Amino acid sequence: MATPALDALRRTYPDAHIVLVGARWHAAFLTGRPGPVDEVAVLPEVAGLAGQPPGAPPASELDGFLAGLRERRFDLALQLHGGGATSNPLVRAFGAACAVGLRAEGAPELDRWVPYRYYQPEVERFLEVTALVGADGPSATPRLAVLDDEHARAAELLPGAGPWIALHPGATDPRRRWPPERFAAVADRLTDDGARPVLVGAAGEQPVAAAVRAAARRPLPDLTGRTDLGTLAGVLARCALVIADDSGPLHLAHAVGTPTVGLYWCGNAINAAAPRRATSRPLLSWTVHCPECGVDCTPAGHPHRPGDGCDHRPSFLDQIPVAEVLEEARDLLGMATTAAGTSRG
Repeated sequence: MATPALDALRRTYPDAHIVLVGARWHAAFLTGRPGPVDEVAVLPEVAGLAGQPPGAPPASELDGFLAGLRERRFDLALQLHGGGATSNPLVRAFGAACAVGLRAEGAPELDRWVPYRYYQPEVERFLEVTALVGADGPSATPRLAVLDDEHARAAELLPGAGPWIALHPGATDPRRRWPPERFAAVADRLTDDGARPVLVGAAGEQPVAAAVRAAARRPLPDLTGRTDLGTLAGVLARCALVIADDSGPLHLAHAVGTPTVGLYWCGNAINAAAPRRATSRPLLSWTVHCPECGVDCTPAGHPHRPGDGCDHRPSFLDQIPVAEVLEEARDLLGMATTAAGTSRG
């Protein structure tokens, strides 16, 4: 989501040294990879900071980490994280000459900021921040470079002719998961068409992948838990199409240039769906009340609306039928076949 903003910074300030303050996985994934980031500084645990993955250095290292950043006398610090209640003071502590970013109501101020409102395309949100320092750009996601060894590992995992189609049935929030039996039905029908579906995902998503395999009529190759992030990028780049819930692999597929059919709850589509339709087809479920208890689950970001949802976690994507997914998938596969034929001609 932040890649277009980082790319805009690189284009505007080609001689700058850009440091991404992030997680260990950022360091492992981005170090040595062509792109706008020159260096990754791994952030220790910060109390109250949302979204920090497991494995961050301990909080006891935070003071030393911040002191090291201040010694480098950065010209600019950008907060591309969220509303800023915790992240704005953190970015201020970097000691940069100018701090800009996002600010929700009540969050500490920065030198320049964009008002944070929950419902906004994330790519545009971050581009608004970089525009404050003259670095604007197109919202289309720049291509993520896939390394040669990642392509090679992907070819070993997906041998022979395709078209390979990656299916990702996982999502951190169960409400964002399309039912496994529907993924299985799509896999079976596309296999009947002559395509080669394959499951992908992180190790923690193996039970979801197993449910898809159990519901499928035909054997379904499964790479869930068998790829690191770089290899997954290579696998997605090798595929002709990715069909996925609104989660990391779907957005990684956009970044490596693979056509996608994305399965979204309507609210999430505002923030996360790719804007272009030649190669991305978001399908939306308009369910807004919990299928189990009927409570309105849409008040997030609207402080004057009553309620805060419920604790149930059924799928909110039941409204999306198999037929819609197959229709979009076949259309995108047909376009890819036509393009390949044209290029051969």
